[in-house]
Amino acid sequence: MITGTELNAEIKRLMAGGLRAGCMARQFPDVAELTFRINNLKKEKNTVICAHVYQTPDIIYGVGDFIGDSYKLADDSRKTRADVIIFCGVHFMGETAKILNPGKKVYVPSANAGCSLSESITAEDVRKLKKRYPGLPVVTYINTSADVKAESDCIVTSANAESILRKFYEKHERLIFIPDRFMGMNLAKVLGKIPGKDIILWQGSCVVHENFDAKTIAVYRRNYPGLAVLAHAECPSDIIKAVDFMGGTGDMLNYIEKTNASGYLLVTECGFGELARIKFPEKNFIAMCRLCPYMKSITLENILEVLENPRPELEVTVPSDIAVQAKRSIEKMFELAA
Repeated sequence: MITGTELNAEIKRLMAGGLRAGCMARQFPDVAELTFRINNLKKEKNTVICAHVYQTPDIIYGVGDFIGDSYKLADDSRKTRADVIIFCGVHFMGETAKILNPGKKVYVPSANAGCSLSESITAEDVRKLKKRYPGLPVVTYINTSADVKAESDCIVTSANAESILRKFYEKHERLIFIPDRFMGMNLAKVLGKIPGKDIILWQGSCVVHENFDAKTIAVYRRNYPGLAVLAHAECPSDIIKAVDFMGGTGDMLNYIEKTNASGYLLVTECGFGELARIKFPEKNFIAMCRLCPYMKSITLENILEVLENPRPELEVTVPSDIAVQAKRSIEKMFELAA
């Protein structure tokens, strides 16, 4: 049971880290009691928590040990000495952590933390693509299952996709890029490639990013002169044409840090905007976002439950033969992104 002194100390710690009452759905004492218990149990059980930037601020700033996008968290997870990894992200991220840490236990706290993009393609789909386009390398966005990664030659994230594809095109005239068709179209334009000819695409998409409206951006620009508009690379091409910067979440944070616009419109998942407001309190952010129902299925309560009573169905497992093959494609990413 937490004492009054401990509770006050935890509230001060959270506030010192940048957490504000306005960015949480609950009162500080309720959040602080949960984060206090979680952090104590982490130490007892030699556990680390990976928190994706789309998570809520109470998770990121309250209990996250590693915070970042898919690439950073994959890299962080392979370096930890903890016995247990709790991945506050979606299931494919937990699989990646498990592939890189076969001897550790990995948990995703919510059984509902899936991904519409990952679910858009199967390993059998990839095998059919390879049969249809023999000899072409398969470059796969990290938002995919372990089975799909196992059928791939290299994994990429939104942060490194462009640079890695350029390296592949130095040796190959054509390649297969899966599964996000919007990211593939956006990359094709940047690289000067023709979809369907130089770059073979799949028809997958993200439920969060596929529904933004470019006309809305024009309205915001009229109402907020000097606005800088940033969009995730998973957005449709008409959105990308209307923005000032396209990239992954890490790239977007770097852009915000290095610029001084009158305001920033972030076209991506809402959690990223909350993170940006806390990280850059002196800057002005305009709301235009969509919630990811999968990411937001994770709460402090189910993180605590995993620590207190880890249920078998929440543990991430990957068959050893799949893990070995998938690890090759993930390691190829680290090699080419270095």
